[in-house]
Amino acid sequence: MGTTVHDKNSAITRKPWLMRLGIGLFAVGMVAVVVVFLLFAAGYSELPIWLSAFAGIVSPLGLALGLIALVREHRQA
Repeated sequence: MGTTVHDKNSAITRKPWLMRLGIGLFAVGMVAVVVVFLLFAAGYSELPIWLSAFAGIVSPLGLALGLIALVREHRQA
């Protein structure tokens, strides 16, 4: 007969999927913001609108998802 040992540390260190999604979106959005700044500094004055919109929407969306996941995690505890 085998016994199952539940390790609380592994459950604590594993991030919920919503937090991982938020971190990923925030990181991609920050990369887009850096690309916009670099292109603007390089002299490109007319950047594609999709790049500016992506930088302006994805990073706040990732931050919001991360905060929602954080609040949900603390309510469960």
